[in-house]
Amino acid sequence: MQLVERKANGYRSYPPEAEVVLKLIVDGQKAGFSLDELRQLLPADMENWQHDSLLGAIRQKLADIEALQVTLAENKKQLMHILSEIESKPEDMDCADNAKRVLAQLGLVERK
Repeated sequence: MQLVERKANGYRSYPPEAEVVLKLIVDGQKAGFSLDELRQLLPADMENWQHDSLLGAIRQKLADIEALQVTLAENKKQLMHILSEIESKPEDMDCADNAKRVLAQLGLVERK
């Protein structure tokens, strides 16, 4: 299926299917698929979808997103802990000593 024709005046003419393909690409990228992944998933002929491949790719992308969510939740928890530790600076402690205190609590420097 050829999606683009060039008219005598040099303008391109796209069939209605081109809009569908473009929307699938844009939506696929928003869902986290790379162009290479989409190239493998989208059929050359929109009538011949590879059902199992498509379902497998979507399931894998969902698993990737879930794993990323777990990692992001762990990162958020760690950053919230660090923020809390920094904000709980004793009144009589300067910022440099507080930074050393927090880094020691995190095991990043030795306590003195």
